Amino acid sequence: MNLTFFKMFHTIVQEGSFVKAAELLHMTPSAVSHAVSDAEAEIGFTLFNRNRNGVSMTEYAKTIYPLVIQMINGEESLQQTIDQLNGLERGVAKIGIFNSTCTNWMPEILERFKNEYPGIDVDIYEGGYDDVIKWIKDGTVDFGFLSSSCTTELYVEPLYKDPLICIVPPGFKTKTPGCITIDEMKDQSYVIQSAGSDSDVQVLIQKYGLKFKSNCHVLDDTSIMAMVACGRGISVMPTLTAKGLENGLQVLKIIPDEFRMIGLSALNKETLSPAAKALYDSICYYVRTVINNENVL
Repeated sequence: MNLTFFKMFHTIVQEGSFVKAAELLHMTPSAVSHAVSDAEAEIGFTLFNRNRNGVSMTEYAKTIYPLVIQMINGEESLQQTIDQLNGLERGVAKIGIFNSTCTNWMPEILERFKNEYPGIDVDIYEGGYDDVIKWIKDGTVDFGFLSSSCTTELYVEPLYKDPLICIVPPGFKTKTPGCITIDEMKDQSYVIQSAGSDSDVQVLIQKYGLKFKSNCHVLDDTSIMAMVACGRGISVMPTLTAKGLENGLQVLKIIPDEFRMIGLSALNKETLSPAAKALYDSICYYVRTVINNENVL
């Protein structure tokens, strides 16, 4: 097997089909199938389960797939470095993001980056915290936005303190208008996000030993707002997440102040490709210089 096959292997995994992979690679499906069969004979185990719905990786293939991604990324990084030494600026930078950084920051970041580095393409992968962690670890992305509360395995370079706020229905009363204390948050019904997206809220709950009841577990931020609006409970979320979604709901400051810490994470910042390093540095500059408020670190 060689790098050409590993790229083919990766394309098959991404497309879930020999036929679709063949189209992208400008090959015949038969040629792709034969190449996979030859590789399986060489390594001694099956790489793909074949069925009428397409193909999927075997458990053996899942074990080696992160190493395949590392090899492909290594080749790209080598080529980018060579181009950089020759005075060229090209390449691909792949970033993992969660929803609130995507909607609030990425449009301007991408516009600024494209103006400065027109030869570098940016691939964006959006998901929850768990998705971004997985993508960083298996090499799908070069680095990603994370909250420091969501992982102990990866270092998260802190950039921004995002205040946690409480979202309540119209007419909800508190002792101090515009604010809610931890004691007032106890014994309430809550609308909460599914696992993998709400680690910041879980940290708050555990920190203060909050006991609450919830029969409303949702995934989407707009669904949270809709459920709060119809009286299913209150919710806690970061300020960036709530921005633009309030729609008449009350946004209350939590007393005492609580934050999530947003930052960037990579397996090894020092080994990022030139294109990825340029994007990483551009994001740090944007948050620390362009946003430039009391929450920037």
